[in-house]
Amino acid sequence: MIGVIIGSGIFRTPTAIATQIASPLLILGLWVAGGLICLAGALTFGELASMHPKSGGVYVFLKEGFGNVTAFVFGWAYLLLIKPFAAGGIAFVFAEHVVKLLGISGTPAELDLWVKGITTVMLLALTAINIRGVGLSTAVAGVLTAVKFGALAFIVLLTFGMGHGDASRLQADPSASGPVTLGAIVAVMSMILWTYDGWADVGSIAGEVKDPQKRLPRIYIGGTLAVIAIYLLVNAAYFMLVPLGEMKSTPTVAPLVMERLLGPIGAVVVTVVIALSTLGSSHASVMTGARVSYAQARDGLLFRFIGHVHPMHATPDVSLIAQVTLGIVAVWWLGSFQKLADSFVFTMWIFYGLAGASIFVLRRTQPDAPRAFRCPGYPVVPAVFVLVSLAMTTLSVMQDPRTTLMWIGVLLAGVPVYFAWRRLVR
Repeated sequence: MIGVIIGSGIFRTPTAIATQIASPLLILGLWVAGGLICLAGALTFGELASMHPKSGGVYVFLKEGFGNVTAFVFGWAYLLLIKPFAAGGIAFVFAEHVVKLLGISGTPAELDLWVKGITTVMLLALTAINIRGVGLSTAVAGVLTAVKFGALAFIVLLTFGMGHGDASRLQADPSASGPVTLGAIVAVMSMILWTYDGWADVGSIAGEVKDPQKRLPRIYIGGTLAVIAIYLLVNAAYFMLVPLGEMKSTPTVAPLVMERLLGPIGAVVVTVVIALSTLGSSHASVMTGARVSYAQARDGLLFRFIGHVHPMHATPDVSLIAQVTLGIVAVWWLGSFQKLADSFVFTMWIFYGLAGASIFVLRRTQPDAPRAFRCPGYPVVPAVFVLVSLAMTTLSVMQDPRTTLMWIGVLLAGVPVYFAWRRLVR
């Protein structure tokens, strides 16, 4: 689970966050808040997964709690918006670092074309690999996880264990002026929640976990707590090595941090690590996203053609092709990592909140169902999670009504599409 969560975000978002808020301590506090929100979700999903330990995660919880219409709308949004935003955002970070490694220079517009072009090629290549059924093995995925975790642990160890870094840099930037705005908080929390995302993904493979009723809650909770600790230590190390004012103008802070720890070679090494990390995350995103849509189609809760299987390679080819097409459209239309990440967080957290709310429904409709794990602090913990999800949605709409209401319109369009589709399939 830790390997799924730690992807592009911890390398890319700190610099964007630094442009919004001038207090390192406040930023660290928001990282704690984001982690606690996800922990509340993990505790809630732990109970739901112990009741329904089937592959699908959020999709299963929505289907069990709110029925087929909600499950269909989730599948509709997941196919059209959520997964394209996620895959595009991760691949965008990969492309940025490939451009840096290759030493490509030019105007901002030229570099933007390079990044979008590399992102497009990468998504197409990963999709082609998945269609042919040749994915990264568990061993390779494990190596990539070890590499990125090792790089983060190395930064923390040298910063704290060997006395590198300046703790005085945790103070607020004196050059900044003005109070922290609500818009800045919303933008920062969106980036933080993007970076934590993956805490809920273990439910997608619940059917493949041994003794899932007992193990899934432990994985949800233990993995989330571990990542909170990792992210706090890494961000504190970033601030102690790079002044906030300088961080604002740095595309990705980790290479600069490693350069100060190891010299020029450190920046090159960590840039390669980030490229490998995002490559692995992008591969996982392409592979799992298409298979969720495929599973829903095979369940009869999404368009049947999405469930098509390649006659030679036995892979969900149509689902993969649809996903990459929409992902490329998202990359060229939204045009930046931050817009892709913000759009993903906004749309996905609507369904996280609904999935969390299903615990209240199932406590009432299935009171005697076996629960190997019960959410501690019920009903307060799941209520906090649901209310935060609602608040993030509301504040995001207030902050950018034009974009967010467009995404909500796409979600709501799934309701009439469901009923029209049901009439056609019958």
